[in-house]
Amino acid sequence: MDTPEADGITRRHALTAAGGVLAGATLAAQALPAYGATQDADAIVVGHGLAGLVATAELAAAGRKVLLLDQEPEASIGGQAFWSFGGLFFVNSDEQRLMGVKDTYDLAWQDWQGTAGFDRGVDDPKGQDHWAYRWAKAYVEFASGEKRSWLSGLGVQWFPIVGWAERGGGLATGHGNSVPRFHVTWGTGPAVVEPFEKKVRAAVAAHKVSFRFRHRVDEIVTTGGAVTGVRGAVLEPSGAARGKPSSRSVVGEFELRAPVVVVTSGGIGANHDLVRQNWPARMGTPPKFMVTGVPAHVDGRMLGITEKAGGRIVNPDRMWHYTEGLRNYDPIWPGHGIRILPGPSSMWFDATGRRFDAPDLPGYDTLHTLKTITGSGYDYSWFVTTQKIIAKEFALSGSEQNPDLTDKNVWQLLTRIWQTPEPIERFKNKGEDFVVASTLTDLVAGMNKLTGTSLIDLADMKRQIEARDREIDNPYTKDVQVMGIRNALNYTGDSLSRTAAVHRILDSGAGPLIAVRLNVLTRKTLGGLQTDLSGRVLDAAGSPVPGLYAAGEVAGFGGGGMHGYRSLEGTFLGGCLFSGRQAGRAAAAATAT
Repeated sequence: MDTPEADGITRRHALTAAGGVLAGATLAAQALPAYGATQDADAIVVGHGLAGLVATAELAAAGRKVLLLDQEPEASIGGQAFWSFGGLFFVNSDEQRLMGVKDTYDLAWQDWQGTAGFDRGVDDPKGQDHWAYRWAKAYVEFASGEKRSWLSGLGVQWFPIVGWAERGGGLATGHGNSVPRFHVTWGTGPAVVEPFEKKVRAAVAAHKVSFRFRHRVDEIVTTGGAVTGVRGAVLEPSGAARGKPSSRSVVGEFELRAPVVVVTSGGIGANHDLVRQNWPARMGTPPKFMVTGVPAHVDGRMLGITEKAGGRIVNPDRMWHYTEGLRNYDPIWPGHGIRILPGPSSMWFDATGRRFDAPDLPGYDTLHTLKTITGSGYDYSWFVTTQKIIAKEFALSGSEQNPDLTDKNVWQLLTRIWQTPEPIERFKNKGEDFVVASTLTDLVAGMNKLTGTSLIDLADMKRQIEARDREIDNPYTKDVQVMGIRNALNYTGDSLSRTAAVHRILDSGAGPLIAVRLNVLTRKTLGGLQTDLSGRVLDAAGSPVPGLYAAGEVAGFGGGGMHGYRSLEGTFLGGCLFSGRQAGRAAAAATAT
């Protein structure tokens, strides 16, 4: 196995990446028309989310002229990344070392492989996982090496306490992060987007980039087997605020020509029909009700359009949906859901009041828990917890739900030490998924009233909670969740900010009691357009489609699914950054004159 050298990139990987760029340039010389009077630009980028901004910035830095298209108005630049918590996956970072975390490339790659479970033709050039595996390895090398220094050089900073997502709960070779690796960006998602938006706007001022807002691509144009541009509809101007649905009224048509098209249009998370259509049988029956974790424009349109241009879609049945979704009491987009990022202490029950077993514990194994929920015959589950737990352990996904981190307000951040964060309290008081009570009798009555059922039996719920509570009297236990809580408290970062002191759920001093109905929340597409390490879109035969590139979620964050079946978290933004950079640099090389 290769190990990273001092700069974090193996010699083999460096040669592979360089070879991909050179191959792109060679292919371009053979098949791509040169930029000239018959062309509108050197490259067209479809999608102004994070991957699109990174790819455009790379193209512009190489002196290429770029058209950046999106069906949404200017207010939505940055796409989903703007709304994110800003979590990034690093290996052996300064922040980890500050927290006493010992991490290595070998450990991270072990975790990634155990989590991804690549099993679809890794060694077959035509296999669905052939390029996904190679992208995964390249990404872990990137995260172990230059990723942090590259972003730091652009002014990005991180909150010093590293989070521990997807703890797995199985064997060392199985799913999950062996150590904390979730680095929250200081400024959350907007701060990840900012340096690349600045680069692109500077390129606009220098007449290297031109925005084409409200341009909906309906077709990728090919001539003689090579991509030569795009055509589509011009939508009416829209003043819709960021995240709000915009009009789809057509006011004109367009056709734009370029020897390179880079597709960076995102996934299918807002299109529940597509989510259900691609839902894997291994995950049970798709939920009848889901909340939506992405704006309405994340509709998956460009997947089919790119497929018609010759691109191959792989691993469409791999997706990443969260199990701790809340209905937003103040929605921005239709069906807007917010995810709870839980600490390890809340008790988790299915809709009938049966406590989940390992690894279906808060923060351990999202996909396994999703399968357990769908297998229960219901589309929701419950946290039963205390005020003491939510005050320290609950965080909400999204930049807008974390104003202290997003606004870089140190004083507001410090108030988390002595009080429940205000966004959590607002959801507790206004959200329709919360039940608050001073006694277990009243809590169970409230849970049944909320769902209009009598599924939760008071005596059975009391029996399970009391059994758990008896397990905390000693520093050792057979209850795997209590073991996990004590394990978390051994990590400085969790003990400081993410794990409440061990206590009985029915301890009146920790109350009130709180039950939270948890809905399935749609979020990420893990499969997508198959690409090589240069971001070139491949056809069904495994050959690059001349002039066609893809990056970000539409490409499964690289290779058509670099996460495999499951994510280690903090890897979606990073996948957009890495694949956008790879595709942008390769496309720039391919259009060199």
